[in-house]
Amino acid sequence: MALRLKLRSILLLQNRRRFSTSILNPNSNTPLTGKEKSRAALSLLRAEKNPERILDICRAASLTPESHLDRVAYSKAISKLRDLNYFNGIRSFVEESMARPDMKSERYISHFVVLYGQAGMVADARKTFEEMHEMGLDRTVKTLNALLFSCVLAKDYKEMKRIYMEYPKIYGIVPNLDTYNNVIKGFCESGESSSCYSILAEMGRKGVKPNGTTFGTMIAGFYEEEKFEDVGKVLKMMKEEHSITPGTSIYNIRIQKLCKLKRSREAKALFESILSRGYKPNKVTYYHLIHGFCKEGDLEEAKGLFERMVKSGIKPEGECYFTLVYFLCTGEDFEAALKICKECLAKGWVPNFTTMKLLVEGLASISKVDEAKEIIGHLKKEFSANADRWTEIEEGLTK
Repeated sequence: MALRLKLRSILLLQNRRRFSTSILNPNSNTPLTGKEKSRAALSLLRAEKNPERILDICRAASLTPESHLDRVAYSKAISKLRDLNYFNGIRSFVEESMARPDMKSERYISHFVVLYGQAGMVADARKTFEEMHEMGLDRTVKTLNALLFSCVLAKDYKEMKRIYMEYPKIYGIVPNLDTYNNVIKGFCESGESSSCYSILAEMGRKGVKPNGTTFGTMIAGFYEEEKFEDVGKVLKMMKEEHSITPGTSIYNIRIQKLCKLKRSREAKALFESILSRGYKPNKVTYYHLIHGFCKEGDLEEAKGLFERMVKSGIKPEGECYFTLVYFLCTGEDFEAALKICKECLAKGWVPNFTTMKLLVEGLASISKVDEAKEIIGHLKKEFSANADRWTEIEEGLTK
């Protein structure tokens, strides 16, 4: 692999000459700053479907995991390439990145191992870990954790178990809290939440203390498997054996999972109980409840919770508005949907095309054509690329 990376390094230098930043800013000769390159790349990646052009955009931007924007761009590119089944391109791009002199660190290699997992390429993630020594880097618990997380992302839980059981001994690595939390996450996602008890026991033997993430993941797993007695058992274990008091994040997990199981009434009862004990819900708490009641068709309850959230001084995020507008439209409560949508648009947030089409056509169906046209006018102004589609819809409203 060392020779291959050297060759990649030479090719990379050639690529840097070949992939001009003009692809990022074709209408200007003004050089872009690093942040401007990242933003331009991310904007282009959102719409790009040609796999080679996706790679060209990434190369032109000289992405680095050091930057948050670049990490988002890396992730977006890998996801699109995976969906296009362009695995050789992913492999080539990651190897090029690892060959860059500024990328040779444990931190960056860990990031690339995770990207391989995101692409479902666990064999490549494992090979990268195993060949780190050839790159002049030590294998550490950080890179082991990246490999385990890579397996979880790829849903290769069998390989995750094997690596967890074998690699610490083979490479002389002492697992830490993140190691165990990754394995617990894998067990819970694979429907084997009960196996987490043995992981907790091992943590106790090794002197590693579980944290809120450990127990939150277990609680989520037991709810997914509808093992409600185990949820109670874990909550008791948290408080009595580890002196961890459940906070808002734990309650949000419980509320989310109950809503997902279409037990939103139970979730609301839990919500009211935590309020009575002095806990402060946040926008995530309300969103889970609103989404849960919307999915169960109880739009009045969802609207009431939304109003309650706003009155309590908690500001909803865009996704909360989008969800409520969509379900109000599918429930044919177009007047309420219009009110929520106007609030949303005033904040600069716009629901997707499908939701907005439901709204304008629904308004027209209840003789509110002027309101529908007002919405369309706003959309045509903000999104000129879709202007023709909205003009066609507008013309059909009065037919």
